[in-house]
Amino acid sequence: MGQVNKIVLNIKSAFEIRTLEDTKVFGSVSLYAVIIGLALVALASLIILGGLRRIAAFAEKVIPFMVVAYVLGALVIIGKNYSRILPAFGAIFKNAFTPIAAIGGVSGYMLKTVIDKTMTQGFKRGVFSNEAGLGSSVMVHSNSNVKEPVKQGMWGIFEVFADTIVVCTITALVVLTSGVYNLSTGVAAGEDATLVASAFNSVFSFGNIGERFVAIAMLLFAFTTVIGWSHYGTKAWEYLFGTKSTVVFKVIHIATIMLGAIMTSSLAWDISDTFNGLMMMPNLVGVVALSPLVMKITKNYIDRRIRKKDVKPILSYDADIQSEAEAHIDD
Repeated sequence: MGQVNKIVLNIKSAFEIRTLEDTKVFGSVSLYAVIIGLALVALASLIILGGLRRIAAFAEKVIPFMVVAYVLGALVIIGKNYSRILPAFGAIFKNAFTPIAAIGGVSGYMLKTVIDKTMTQGFKRGVFSNEAGLGSSVMVHSNSNVKEPVKQGMWGIFEVFADTIVVCTITALVVLTSGVYNLSTGVAAGEDATLVASAFNSVFSFGNIGERFVAIAMLLFAFTTVIGWSHYGTKAWEYLFGTKSTVVFKVIHIATIMLGAIMTSSLAWDISDTFNGLMMMPNLVGVVALSPLVMKITKNYIDRRIRKKDVKPILSYDADIQSEAEAHIDD
């Protein structure tokens, strides 16, 4: 719902149709949001009911092109405003640490409030950007044909680095160097959901192309995430209730797309953050419990592949899977 909500906000901003926006249905919900929601529901229904292969094919064709285009556009904006890069980093660290230092000796309660707010927002947005610790991406990684679990795990680590450290830092610099966020006053020129679009429009302003590109990119990035999450949920539902009933989950999942389109942004994010937290807690118990096994398998991989030691590979905790994997490790 959070992803869909951002799609709707950016499309409405970039492709403004005042008549549809001013026409209200269901109270304060605009007709424009309803139409976009219905279109997303229809498209998602076609893809989700097609199964994982169609989902993968859809993502493979769309995402790489848009990622390259987005990063190139972002680098152009940062390059054009290169003189603001150091002040931008300065503002990031100043706003992160100065409030705590300023009130550190004043009130323990105030200090706790600032730390809680900063850490909470950092955790929520960090988790939302890369899903690290949620246990969700495991279902996609497990569909790979890689024989070495460590090798696939390294790809998982790389995803977190590339997504959060690289792409999110680039996005932050785009916003902070473009001028849509005032570094001195801390005031943003517009809504949080459309700041990146406004930043792109500051350079690619002809025909509102910058904002429209971001809206389309948001549509593709967020929508493929929605499609991917349908696979996660379907596999979990299948495990709990059996294969035949997975259509029930798919219908529920598609229905939430419509809810995300028409609800307020704050509500969509609050629901998303709450359920992410609930999902993380049991998963982290598993992560801690499996840590010794992970360390053992990783050490085995390093000894064999890097240190060139003659040791038996550990490819699975399960004896039957281990035997089968050993037979095909060099395939």
